[in-house]
Order: sequence, then structure tokens, then C-alpha cells
Amino acid sequence: MARLGLLALLCTLAALSASLLAEELKSKSCSEVRRLYVSKGFNKNDAPLYEINGDHLKICPQGYTCCSQEMEEKYSLQSKDDFKSVVTEQCNHLQAIFASRYKKFDEFFKELLENAEKSLNDMFVKTYGHLYMQNSELFKDLFVELKRYYVAGNVNLEEMLNDFWARLLERMFRLVNSQYHFTDEYLECVSKYTEQLKPFGDVPRKLKLQVTRAFVAARTFAQGLAVARDVVSKVSVVNPTAQCTQALLKMIYCSHCRGLVTVKPCYNYCSNIMRGCLANQGDLDLEWNNFIDAMLMVAERLEGPFNIESVMDPIDVKISDAIMNMQDNSVQVSQKVFQGCGPPKPLPAGRISRSISESAFSARFRPYHPDQRPTTAAGTSLDRLVTDVKEKLKQAKKFWSSLPSTVCNDERMAAGNGNEDDCWNGKGKSRYLFAVTGNGLANQGNNPEVQVDTSKADILILRQIMALRVMTSKMKNAYNGNDVDFFDISDESSGEGSGSGCEYQQCTSEFESNATDHSGKSANEKAASAGAQAEAKPYLLTVLCLLFFVVQREWR
Repeated sequence: MARLGLLALLCTLAALSASLLAEELKSKSCSEVRRLYVSKGFNKNDAPLYEINGDHLKICPQGYTCCSQEMEEKYSLQSKDDFKSVVTEQCNHLQAIFASRYKKFDEFFKELLENAEKSLNDMFVKTYGHLYMQNSELFKDLFVELKRYYVAGNVNLEEMLNDFWARLLERMFRLVNSQYHFTDEYLECVSKYTEQLKPFGDVPRKLKLQVTRAFVAARTFAQGLAVARDVVSKVSVVNPTAQCTQALLKMIYCSHCRGLVTVKPCYNYCSNIMRGCLANQGDLDLEWNNFIDAMLMVAERLEGPFNIESVMDPIDVKISDAIMNMQDNSVQVSQKVFQGCGPPKPLPAGRISRSISESAFSARFRPYHPDQRPTTAAGTSLDRLVTDVKEKLKQAKKFWSSLPSTVCNDERMAAGNGNEDDCWNGKGKSRYLFAVTGNGLANQGNNPEVQVDTSKADILILRQIMALRVMTSKMKNAYNGNDVDFFDISDESSGEGSGSGCEYQQCTSEFESNATDHSGKSANEKAASAGAQAEAKPYLLTVLCLLFFVVQREWR
């Protein structure tokens, strides 16, 4: 009887042991890890069916593991690709925004010029007929130069406009005094009296001011959108260092080696790794934010006194007003010119041109009412275009400092903020205990997850910082009404010249409250121009220092 009891006990123990052994073998199965590994296109022969000794692992925690040496190596490459893919995806979205807005603004501006030229041509043909047709190249040249300025920027707008009015005065003076013969020397004398006589009234001065401000602001704004597009495009191409790649492998796939295929990395753990891997991108943030602020300031100008649409739409009316003013005052102007330059020689009787009174100069334009101004260029208006761009600019601010968080917010990269206990911390399924380090290269010395060489700045990032700094300086000059390529193009004695950039009384206080490094400037145009040049000197020194640093690094 005792033997039967002992036998029953042994059978029970054997059954229990077999059950425990089966459970243990089941827990060590690597089937799910193997399935996910193969789903990424890797060879299933790399993956063991059951856990093996992990002494061969170089990065992932050793001990019993579901990862072979081949798996760790391939996971390392995959983690790098995963990281680059998520970063590129975030940057591509921003890059596409700037690219599309630049294209839209560029199309709008070019079409605006085309429409303005066509409108002027149509109305001048109707109003002045043959006389305009004989002199149409003068107006065509004006638009050629305006387009050339927008495309290349190598046109001095003030000199070009002065030349336009001088040539128009020459043609008009001959027309209103068609009974006389004028030599080139005589016409040069006439031009000397232009400022004194103001044959076209105040139109040339006002139009020169409006065109210069509006064109500089519009072109600089379009350039800014293109620079933002290019900076994002270049910086989005990330190449992780060896230390970063090791940290990425440990974060993304080492949990698989432990069989924790559904456990995602802890959010703060991910944040530290991303701030280490994107340390150089973080250094863009300060200059990027300054650039965005400058873009928003110029956008305000485009919505207000520097509105290129409100300048170009009625330009035909303004030029016609100047012509009418010359016609109305032709007798007084001619008498004063004759007094100063001497009496001209009459033409022979048979060659006297038809009197100006017989021409079509008596017709006048009816200007557009602001509410009637059509929506033309690129199917939109400047106000709508700028409003949209402003919203996108505000959203883009602090993009680089928030990029690590943006990447970790992607569900493919990390667990949510609320899941702090059941997440992968690099060693196991538990809470991540380290504090999150700051952004930028200088803050990575104490990063617990990624070894970062804080003594070496990235050359590509330095170049993008320089590009943003140059563009920010141009934006500030455009905001002030200064030509970004010709700092001293205006000498308006009224203080309303290109250098002041202020058409309304609140302009000075508005700028002082919105911009940096411009305090102490008066509304006087010359003082503003001098201030812009003074600001450029320390900026130039900074650029030279950065260039020296870049060249020195490349020599090494």
C-alpha cells in the first residue's frame, strides 16, 4: 500500500515537472520576434526559434536573447533608417509648406506685373492712341526693369525710375513744343530743371517711394520663403553618428531581443536620444526664430504701406496723372525752361509737327475704387496670400527645438507620456529614471543615452545659420524700406525716402516695439539709412568669423 502511495506521488511530481518544463519552453519561444523580423524583409534563418545565450551581443543587453549577431547588425541599420525616415517626414512637411507658398507668391508677383503692364498698354492705346504707340518702348522698358529686379535683384530701383521719368520728360517736352527743334544738349539742360519745375507734379516722388518699398519688401519676402525652404531641405538630411546609431538600436529594437515586441520606448528615454542625435539641429533654433520674426514683420508691411498690389494695380492711372499734369502746366514749364536754357530753334514751316492740342491727350483715366479692385494675379490677392503665409510662419517657429519631441510623439518611436511604467527604458520594461537634457550641442555633455562631441559644431548647420542670419538682416532692411542691395539709394529731403520705411506716424513706435537692434533711430531717412549700415558692420564681423571657423575646420 505504501509503495502504491509513493508511486502515485512520483507520477504527480513528474506530471507537474513536465507541465512546468513545457511552460518554460513556451516562455522562451522567439516566434513573435522571428515573425516581426521576417516582416521587415530579413532572412528568417538569422532568427532563432528559441532564446539563446546573448554573449555575442555588442549593444543590446546580454543574457538569454531572441537576437543573433546578424539580427543585431541588421537591426542597427534598420534603426538608423527608421530615425532618418521619421525626421525626414517631419521636415518634408515643413519644407513642402515653404516650397508651395514660395511658388504661389512667385506666381502671384510675376502675374501681377504682367497684368499691370497689360492694363497700362490697353488703356494707353485707348487713351493716347498713335502717340503712345510711338513711345511704347519707354513703358515696356519700365516693366522689363521691374521684372529684372524681382528675378535678379541687380537693378537700382531709384536710378531706374529716375531714368524713366527723365526719358518721359524728354518725349513730353518735345510733344508739347513740337514746333521747335531740340538738340541732345538742350534736353540735358531741360533735365536740370526737373526737380525745380516738377513738370509731373508730385507723382514721380510718391511713386518712386511706393514702388521701391513695395518691390524691396515683396522680393525679400519671396527670397525669405525660398531660403526657409532650402534650409529645411538641407537640414532634413540627417546622418546619425556611430554613438547615435547605437543609442537608436538600443531604444528601438533591443526590446525585441528580450521578447518585448509590444513594449514601446519610454517617452523621456526617447527624448534624451533624440536631443543627442539632433543636437546640431537644435542649434538652428535661435537664428531660425529670429528669421521667422523678421519674416512676420515684413509680412505686416506687405499688408500695409508696402502693399505691392495696391502700388501696381493703379500704376497706369498714376503715370497718366503725371502726363496730364505735364500737359496742364506745359506753358509755364516751357517758359521757365526757355528762360534758363535759352530760346530753342523753330522747325522749318513744313516740318512743324501737329500741335499737342490736336492729339488725344485730353482723355483721362478713371481710377479703380478700392472695393472694385479685381482679384487677378495667381487667382488670389496679396492680403489672402500673406495671411496664409503668416499663419504658417507662426506654426514653424521653434520647429528645431521641438523636433525631438515631435519625433517622440510619433507612435512608431515611443510610448505616450502617460505610459511611464510599462515602457522600455533601454534595459527592461520599467520607468525611465533619468532627467531629460536640454536642446542644442552645448547641453549634451551630460546626456545619459548618447555620447556627443560638444566641441565640434556641424559645418552644414553653421552654413544654414549663416544663410538665415543674412536673410534676417535683409528682412530688417526691407522692413525699414531700405533696398537690401543698395543701402543708400534714396535722399528724400522730406524724410519719407526709402531709408525711413514709415508712411504713417505710428511707424516709428511700431518698429521700436517689434524689432531688435534698431533703437535710437529717428524718422529721418538719412538717419535710418546710416543705422542700417551701422547694424551691418557687427553682422559682417560675425559672418567673417563664421567663415574663418568653417574654413579652419575643413583644412583640418
